[in-house]
Amino acid sequence: MNGCDGLNGRPGRKTTAWLLLALPFAVVTLGAGSLSGDGGQSATAPLPQIHQPECEVSPRMDVEGRASPLDSASVEIAGETVKVCYGAPSARGRTMIGGEAVPHGELWRTGANEPTMIHLTTHALVAGIGLEPGAYSLYTIPGEEEWQLFISRSTEHWGLAIDEEVRAQEVGEAVVPREHPPQHVETLTVRFEEEMGDSATMILEWEDYRIRVPIELVG
Repeated sequence: MNGCDGLNGRPGRKTTAWLLLALPFAVVTLGAGSLSGDGGQSATAPLPQIHQPECEVSPRMDVEGRASPLDSASVEIAGETVKVCYGAPSARGRTMIGGEAVPHGELWRTGANEPTMIHLTTHALVAGIGLEPGAYSLYTIPGEEEWQLFISRSTEHWGLAIDEEVRAQEVGEAVVPREHPPQHVETLTVRFEEEMGDSATMILEWEDYRIRVPIELVG
């Protein structure tokens, strides 16, 4: 009966003994196969995952239906992540920077709704300001020729009016020149340009304004 006890297909004694002897080898083979890739290639350890922080959303306003939607931009530099989260307002035929909404010479949250945030997974120089890993808010004073950039540990402020608590938690400030985009930028946009080595440039554009913020990792 070919090693079977009957039509129910149960294995006989010889078959059972053979299976018991073969079982350890099968377990080893299956274990190795579960760690290897297709074709039985040797296993490689998984690459470490880079922490990608979620953009924090204020309970004051739902994400859906915002006039200025929540947006983000990120870049990996030498295996580390820099991410910026911001509310992205649009001009809609209005003069925003240099107008009533974002006057020249006044402190601005550099976006809409929640404070504009920068998340760092390592130590970095942002426009020459030394920062430890963590989350910070970005404020600016727009000007015709240059912008002042302020970085603060205050991360929960809401609205246009910047209070003393935000200023009290500043960790540094810098000045960056104003540039002109080649064409009108309807919606506030933050993007990154990767550089060689351990650096990148954060670019902020809106309407007829562009600033570049250099970012460099430090050991």
